[in-house]
Amino acid sequence: MQPAKTNRSQTVSADLIAVVIAVTNGEPRVLTIAQATALPSGPFELGHRSLQSGLRTWVEQQTHHSLGYIEQLYTFADRDRVGDERMQRVISISYLGLTREEQPEHSQTHSWQSWYDYFPWEDHRAGVPPVVSDTLMPRLRTWADEADDADTRHDRWQRSAIAFGLDDRDWNEELALQRYELLHEAALVAEAVRGWDAGTALSVPGRPMIADHRRILATGIARLRTKIKYRPVVFELMPPTFTLLQLQRTVEALAGRLVHKQNFRRLIEQQDLIEETGETMSDTGGRPAKLVRFRQAVLAEETVIGTKLPLSRA
Repeated sequence: MQPAKTNRSQTVSADLIAVVIAVTNGEPRVLTIAQATALPSGPFELGHRSLQSGLRTWVEQQTHHSLGYIEQLYTFADRDRVGDERMQRVISISYLGLTREEQPEHSQTHSWQSWYDYFPWEDHRAGVPPVVSDTLMPRLRTWADEADDADTRHDRWQRSAIAFGLDDRDWNEELALQRYELLHEAALVAEAVRGWDAGTALSVPGRPMIADHRRILATGIARLRTKIKYRPVVFELMPPTFTLLQLQRTVEALAGRLVHKQNFRRLIEQQDLIEETGETMSDTGGRPAKLVRFRQAVLAEETVIGTKLPLSRA
């Protein structure tokens, strides 16, 4: 694709970026390249039949992994978002892909990483992670107090408290993007520092990524956490047959929250999202559990809500 010329001799190009998610052994994982510092991506070219086919081509070339379910995520076009000193405007069209992690031989081109390595404050399955109270809260408080006027100080702290569930506010798992962007605004992540590299001292824990790839990943997390509540997309991440406990653990991994076991199962069964296979699995540590599968007919039914999240408040 030939870059377009602007009046300021600035070039504009478009690339495609994939947020490819799988859940393996109860952990949400993202497909990465470049020593786990980038998402699969590449320029949109004239030879690509469509944006989606171009994305699939780049992912397969870079990771040797074919994509199944994909949907357009967001278009990123902020000025200087790639940190390039040249006069170049890069528009990135991102997609969310859901798949099952393959277990190939060791690869030097790509790897699967837990998304909580990049956002350790997002995993609340075992309660509020220490990073929130020990690191984020005091540093966000300092950032708020550094503001020049009282209104700005109040606004900064209020946004921090809402985003991170501080001052007795509830934690909202859907605010993953807002939390990362707030930390970026407060210059508490490496990507907020021009010219950062692998040796940059991080203000808060969390693995950085090149350009704004971590922001794009946060966008994918927020979208998926929202979508599993109204569409049955979680089944794209499940094997052909599974137990209800495996399904619950997958939903919890994505949400970063525990769900109420009985209420969760009741909701799944009430919506006829699954059907029994007549087989059982005996390696669950207790009595054999029934194996079920996703009932494909629900995709044609307008009443499907999704998995919902009957969250455990314990």
